[in-house]
Amino acid sequence: MTIALPSQQIQTEARERLAALATPAGALGRLGDLGVWLCAVQGQVPPAPLTDVRLVIFAGDHGVAAHGVSAYPAEITPAMVRTFLTGRAGVSALAAANGVDVRVLDLGVDDDLAGVPAEVTAHKVRRGSGAIHLEDALTGEETARALEVGAAVAGQAIADGAQLLLSGDMGIGNTTPSAALVAAALGLPASEVVGRGTGVDDEGLRRKESVIDSALARAGARTDDPVDTLTALGSADLAATVGYLLEAARSGVPVLLDGLISVACAVTADRIEPGCAAWFAAGHRSTEPAQTLALAKLGLEPVLDLGLRLGEGSGAVAAVPVLREAIAVMSDVALLSELMP
Repeated sequence: MTIALPSQQIQTEARERLAALATPAGALGRLGDLGVWLCAVQGQVPPAPLTDVRLVIFAGDHGVAAHGVSAYPAEITPAMVRTFLTGRAGVSALAAANGVDVRVLDLGVDDDLAGVPAEVTAHKVRRGSGAIHLEDALTGEETARALEVGAAVAGQAIADGAQLLLSGDMGIGNTTPSAALVAAALGLPASEVVGRGTGVDDEGLRRKESVIDSALARAGARTDDPVDTLTALGSADLAATVGYLLEAARSGVPVLLDGLISVACAVTADRIEPGCAAWFAAGHRSTEPAQTLALAKLGLEPVLDLGLRLGEGSGAVAAVPVLREAIAVMSDVALLSELMP
């Protein structure tokens, strides 16, 4: 498919309105830029208030977690899924403060999650994804299924009235396949993309770099194809996130990205259907080197830079008030012409 870009005409009208506000030229800085982007993706000037914002957290486990690439054990993943459901996670508090709806879905958690609501596990593709330095993360059929799930989830949210989608993640070890996706997309070695994730020590960092280099070597020329890259180096939850982002862009609905995981998926989505990035904004800059590199590739400047490395969608949720402020200035600030006699 060819992604339709946000309206250039609306963008021009938005820039004209911004220039006409009763503020000094450039005084609104990034708020002004975000206001123009929101006009363009909404197709109207001024933009409408964001009253329906939705975060979907795609959860899954990763085979590399058993190979010393994370500071935490894989058992944390199902425990955190349950914590999201009780509304007690870090992102839960931020979402409650900012009027963001949160949904968590199990795509590849290595646990049956007994007792959780059926809708959480209804789309499960598999229990855990393969250790990417040793084997493919997924089969081709599993990749296709995960992409379809993500697209269906986004489509349903949009049909229900979502104005802005946010992507979140949960899965111990997930920064390793995400960094591998970025390395594959940008043609970089592990040494340039690897970060400490949940806080691994120097030895853990070296193991992580070795795992990513081995995974890239194992995948070989398959990384030339973005879907094959997901199969070889991704996971069920990452593939679903890619499908979610693709469907949002196809539908002309904006997405506020979070940290490394969602940005790695955004790069992959843009490889599959170039032009997707026009529908994305970056919520924050994480501490992971791969995220900064991927943002540069997408041409996105983060809204916030708070040193966050929580994941879960937390950085995107934290940035929602800034987008609402950008809408307020575009909508409510007087025009200079209204002040002049």
